Amino acid sequence: METFFWVCLGAIAYPYAIYPALLVAINRLAGRKTHAAADRYEPTITVILPVHNEARRIEARLRNLAELDYPKDKIQILVIGDACTDDTLERAARFDSVTTFNLPTRSGKAAGLNAGLDRATGEIIVFTDAAIILERQSLRALLAHFTDPAIGCVSGEDYIEGTQTEGLYGRLELLLRREEAKLHSIAGASGCFYAQRRELCKPFVAGMAPDFLSVLVTVKAGKRALAEPLARGSMTATSSQSAEFTRKVRTFQRGLTALFGNASLLNPFGYPAFSFILWSHKLMRWLAPLPMIGCLVAAWTLRSDPLYLVMFIGQAAMYVAAIAGLKWPSFAAKVSLVRLGAFFVLVNAAALKALALWLSGSRVEIWEPTRRPG
Repeated sequence: METFFWVCLGAIAYPYAIYPALLVAINRLAGRKTHAAADRYEPTITVILPVHNEARRIEARLRNLAELDYPKDKIQILVIGDACTDDTLERAARFDSVTTFNLPTRSGKAAGLNAGLDRATGEIIVFTDAAIILERQSLRALLAHFTDPAIGCVSGEDYIEGTQTEGLYGRLELLLRREEAKLHSIAGASGCFYAQRRELCKPFVAGMAPDFLSVLVTVKAGKRALAEPLARGSMTATSSQSAEFTRKVRTFQRGLTALFGNASLLNPFGYPAFSFILWSHKLMRWLAPLPMIGCLVAAWTLRSDPLYLVMFIGQAAMYVAAIAGLKWPSFAAKVSLVRLGAFFVLVNAAALKALALWLSGSRVEIWEPTRRPG
């Protein structure tokens, strides 16, 4: 049981601490550098923006796109409605160079993206959503890597405003993406802003996370997927802990579906570097709730030993404080460790629920966009 405890503890620490340190060390020792972008590259592009009842945000989002530093005659903008029942598409149609299309029935995000691909004319497809506001240079920075034929997909970076906890989690993700891109490819693109070569775009599959699937398809095709720090955008934090939990359950569940729909990428003999990234960044993190439970049970079982009694009390205290932080956000806001613990527990509770749903055969088909303030 002692061995089991330490194995569980290591499995918890691995995706959040050991893997990031190992990734940085490998890149430094191997002298791997960030991929160099071209000074100027202006292919024709199609921006696909899927929406469902986004009348409140669509005009600000399209104004933001119009203000980006890129030739307007090389941009096709498609706003695809997932059976919108408000005036989102009417508002969007008032903008020059915007084409709208409304799916007749709710069909999900994959169907909306596929409708966009059917109508796309650009050499590069840019996927975005209504939640992000991009900085002026973002589009040009995103596209500059495509001068290299080895690059098939490039992700932007999104920054969360409004909370320190979601923002801290996001910063860890951004660090991992930058280091993974040096090693081979990022483990997943930012769903609110990324680009892919048109010839690599395959029909999206309902129930699979589109941004993750695009990266998997890219690597399968023998290309690399990168992240570009200058392709920046900001979003407000979700409006409640409940909304964030629901969003993460959906994200993890769709991620599991996409990963095991492309399970060959987990084979270290076929994809040495990228399988290491997938196992470490994705699968070990999604499975982390299981060793968390195992660590708690093992410490309780071994509580006759003072060391494990302390370990059990420490874990129990952390969980109590985290639950208190989730129940009383004002308390969490005052204590950094409680705030961080609360978010860590929320993320892993979402991963556990997503794993249970996925194992039961449940799949998320219909897309419900996250409603963020602003």
